[in-house]
Amino acid sequence: MTNGAPSPTARLSPLDRVFLLFTDIRPGESVNTLILAVNVFLLLGSYYLLKTIREALILGESGAEVKSYAAAGQALLLLLFIPLYGMLGSKVRRMRLILIANGFFIACLALFYLLGKAGIREGVAYYLWLGIYNNFVVAQFWAFANDIHSDDEGKRLFPVIGIGMSLGAWIGAVAAGRLISGIGLYEVMLVGAALLAVCTAMTFWSNNRAIQRDRRQESVAAKPLGAEGGFQLIFSQRFLFLLAVLILLLNVVNSTGEFLLGKLVTQDAAPLSDEMARKEFIGAFYSGFYGYVNLLGFLLQTFVASRVLKYLGVRGAVFILPIIAFGAYGLLLVYPVLAVVRFAKIFENATDYSIMNTARQALYLLTSREAKYKAKAAIDTFVVRAGDMLQAAVVFAGTAAGLSLAGFAGLTLGIVVVWLAVTGLLFTEHQKLEAAARQRGEIP
Repeated sequence: MTNGAPSPTARLSPLDRVFLLFTDIRPGESVNTLILAVNVFLLLGSYYLLKTIREALILGESGAEVKSYAAAGQALLLLLFIPLYGMLGSKVRRMRLILIANGFFIACLALFYLLGKAGIREGVAYYLWLGIYNNFVVAQFWAFANDIHSDDEGKRLFPVIGIGMSLGAWIGAVAAGRLISGIGLYEVMLVGAALLAVCTAMTFWSNNRAIQRDRRQESVAAKPLGAEGGFQLIFSQRFLFLLAVLILLLNVVNSTGEFLLGKLVTQDAAPLSDEMARKEFIGAFYSGFYGYVNLLGFLLQTFVASRVLKYLGVRGAVFILPIIAFGAYGLLLVYPVLAVVRFAKIFENATDYSIMNTARQALYLLTSREAKYKAKAAIDTFVVRAGDMLQAAVVFAGTAAGLSLAGFAGLTLGIVVVWLAVTGLLFTEHQKLEAAARQRGEIP
């Protein structure tokens, strides 16, 4: 500067300067961003530990058919759980809500440990419970992150926080098998409970730092949420309704793609001489597939997501995944072979887990606190499970109608077109939210 004043970067701490590699950072922001990144890293790591136990219990005790049917049970339970969570949020302040919710899940894990050690078959109950836990704790984390960040801060910092999410999923999946063989299946439940307790403590730490940085957060944190329920908010606000429809369609398209991939892998394995050889082929295929998805997802999250949000904005970033899906399933319509499906699904899944996930979280930055906690919880849990059920109906109807793989690709392509149309409507509604926030002086 000509007047001799220090440049903005001169006030950055060493940690701030490290974060400059990934996003635009302001002085003092890096510590809380790191706390949140470690928090979500531990959340995703604990989930993948508990998910591995889920497969062992449900398949070992009840079989694959019961596992398929249990998805409907998860959706029904969420119809009860989401309103209860909303009523609690209307009565207590922010951190007490998070403490009660996380304390409930920790107590459940302790109970599952005791029942399992007593020899009680709990596979179905644990499967149903985890279907609520896995999406809910992550949804609540991002609701809190939305609550303590402004629109500008969220768009800059959420991509960095998301790096912790990508790493946690990868390390949790890798560590699960080793922990189970090392300390035992049920003991890993206690590890998951301990990690969730650490995450809760880190949320309190982050909350205190947010209040110290901005004293206005003190009154926000102490104020209970409004009386509207999550489902009521979704059906009364056009933006939230469109967002719910978008997530529903995203899940249907992604799950149908997984079905197509599974069909082609099974077909390619069929000519092998014996069952063990077919299992080894399928196992090796999916090992490589998930490895490439996780690696590409991590790279996109680390080096691309922040740039996409910076140059395209949040609502522009939401178009990337459906455009990729349109190209992918259009290609499958012409070339429904394993190599093409594999490439398409690696690119689609990696983008979903990185850029799309970050954009999804940032879409709530301009919404009310009630929408961030209640509507988000409903969308990220019940709507996701409803997507699973709708996808199962699509596969059932397509199979009954005798659709070929190309036919399924064409059907999925039609759903992607609807998804793109909904994204366009959501784009317009987000513009309205932004204009209203600017008029109120909440954003420059």
